[in-house]
Amino acid sequence: MIEIGKYNRLTVTRRAPPGMYLNQGESEVLLPNRHIPAALEIGTEIEVFVYTDSDDRPIATTQKPHAVVGDFACMKVVDLGPHGAFLDWGLDKDLFVPFSEQETRMSIGERHVVAVCLDEQTQRVMAVSRLGKYFEADASALTPGEAVELLVFRVTELGAQVIVNQRYSGLVYQSEAFRALAVGDQLNGYVQRLRPDGKLDISLKPGGAAGRDGDTQRLLAALEANGGSLALSDDSTPEAIARLLNMSKKAFKRAVGILYRQRRIELTEKGIRSVADKNVEESGPRPSKD
Repeated sequence: MIEIGKYNRLTVTRRAPPGMYLNQGESEVLLPNRHIPAALEIGTEIEVFVYTDSDDRPIATTQKPHAVVGDFACMKVVDLGPHGAFLDWGLDKDLFVPFSEQETRMSIGERHVVAVCLDEQTQRVMAVSRLGKYFEADASALTPGEAVELLVFRVTELGAQVIVNQRYSGLVYQSEAFRALAVGDQLNGYVQRLRPDGKLDISLKPGGAAGRDGDTQRLLAALEANGGSLALSDDSTPEAIARLLNMSKKAFKRAVGILYRQRRIELTEKGIRSVADKNVEESGPRPSKD
């Protein structure tokens, strides 16, 4: 059976004036002339994306949509109609989002994260920005510390709400974000905690010793690049720390504490400064890491 809203590998069975017909079992779909590759012949197989045209007829294309049914993606609003908005999803025909399925009313030029789905009654591919019911509730397959892929779909005062591995809902708290996040941002993160409600707390850095080591190495590298000193302290703003180090203020303070106990930096009136190796040797061995 040919699946609408997804990629299908089909066999070319015949040619007609509007194009070539592709077959799988008893199902047949037209590949219009404008999308036929030059070397395509009857009897060969081709992978195509299948959706419905303006008359609700299945149609094949060799164009690549930004997302298929079951995916989440960020797309730009390119037009409005009496019943909803239209998104650019990489095909000749724009993707429709009914007003009733919009989390907030969309305007031309905006970018929104949507779920691509299939209307079971009409067999039309459509998008929705009310995402809640499309997340999987059971995230027990993930473990704390596991690396994951993120897509930001909403930003609040609490932090950035993210889609995790195209399946789950998660949150990057403001205190865990070392830079401003925006809707549509795609980045990597790490599972921090699995919450009882099925949602996930996400960090942008690995936890435990790996995260601490990464922060201290980043701070040491920044000191070396700036001649051994940085005008940063406990009083520095989170924005200033993020701009110079790409880390949160919490992570910065933790890294400073570790390096200070190891006698690798010293605190000054202007900020922090590297301690020369000879001074470290004169003052005794460094304490072991926590």
